[in-house]
Amino acid sequence: MASTTAPTASEYIVHHLGHLNSTGHRQTVIADFSIVNYDTLFWSIAMGVLVCFLMWLGARRAVSGVPGKMQAFVEILVEMVDEQAKSIVHNETSRRFVAPLALTVFMWIIFMNALDLLPVDLPHFVFEGLGLGDVIPYHRIVPTADLNATIGMSFGVLLLMLYYGIKIKTPGGFVKELFTAPFHAHGIGAIVLAPFNLLLNLIEYAAKTVSLGMRLFGNMFAGELIFMLIALLGGAWVHFSVGGVLFGLGHVLAGSVWAIFHILIVVLQAFIFMMLTLVYVGQAHEGH
Repeated sequence: MASTTAPTASEYIVHHLGHLNSTGHRQTVIADFSIVNYDTLFWSIAMGVLVCFLMWLGARRAVSGVPGKMQAFVEILVEMVDEQAKSIVHNETSRRFVAPLALTVFMWIIFMNALDLLPVDLPHFVFEGLGLGDVIPYHRIVPTADLNATIGMSFGVLLLMLYYGIKIKTPGGFVKELFTAPFHAHGIGAIVLAPFNLLLNLIEYAAKTVSLGMRLFGNMFAGELIFMLIALLGGAWVHFSVGGVLFGLGHVLAGSVWAIFHILIVVLQAFIFMMLTLVYVGQAHEGH
């Protein structure tokens, strides 16, 4: 922080919710798709590269004999995702692409979510130590706590739904289904219901996309806020009093408990996003 006085609780939280973005100022809205958040881009790309590298490393070190710990862990993950993909996406050709994609998405989101376990003030101390405190005034580590990122990921799932819907049903069959399902009718009834069918299908696609991104964002954003509130208790350590010590101990205890519980949220939200991706792609293969 550039200020010489200690910030209030609200100023502390507002500061830590700021992004290093293309405007050079703190982002004051939850989502603004005209703004590029450089910190979100950096950490999401970095975690994606790290996941791909670890998966490549695991495949490179795979042996046909007794597997090591890393190979055994990777094999368990691959088998788990493959079983889920088989039960949802029944097209074997599609599964050759969708199953590895689901595994990559699962691991990618876990790594991005896990960044929330780092101390909230760590970037500030690092940049201050490097003399970059004024150059980088705002920085948020967790990409999935940025709605721009999670909605972008859900748009990718939407493109997959449209792609497989057109590929499996043919362009003509896909467009026909938009106007004939879910209210199937014949004759004049089909013409009357066509606009309503189209509207419902468009709403369905929009609802799937928005809810997929909002679910991941909402959980990670809430978790990030709780970590910030717990971090505020750490300020009590500067007060050499009974109350200060008690609040300081509360900071350590609450932070430890929430971090342990948050590990479950980190994995669960990645699993939910992966499963919904498989479900939506599987539904794209089926007719109404």
